[in-house]
Amino acid sequence: MRPVDLTVNGVRYELELEPRDLLVHVLREQLSLTGTNVGCDTSSCGACTVLLDGQSVKSCTILGVQADGTTITTIEGLATNGELHPVQQAFHDHHALQCGYCTPGMVLAAVSLIENGEARDRAAIRAGLEGNLCRCTGYHNIIEAIADVTGSTS
Repeated sequence: MRPVDLTVNGVRYELELEPRDLLVHVLREQLSLTGTNVGCDTSSCGACTVLLDGQSVKSCTILGVQADGTTITTIEGLATNGELHPVQQAFHDHHALQCGYCTPGMVLAAVSLIENGEARDRAAIRAGLEGNLCRCTGYHNIIEAIADVTGSTS
């Protein structure tokens, strides 16, 4: 076991982790943050996407001990005082979800794209989301939701 210090959704945690524990499992099983989904176990789908020090990462590709000293945001940490984050609200307004399984990872990937200035237009949004898969929506409403937040018209 190794000591790990994480800040997740604004709360500091001191944990003892096995070196082999994946971050996705630490979040789900030890911290009960089940909005981070395990989708494919091969890092292909993006359902496990979280923000690690502000950058979107697939939490199934990171060991919990590698996250020592970092700040993590999961889908549970986006809303403020009961009010949805603008990207969450846009997904709701544009019905950018169906089954919802990919939605937490898709929303966090979108937040990262927007905050890093990479959601310049619809083509950039599509390219930025290529690591997140959705089997239900066909992506149109997802792209429209993100474009709505950024004010993109092209």
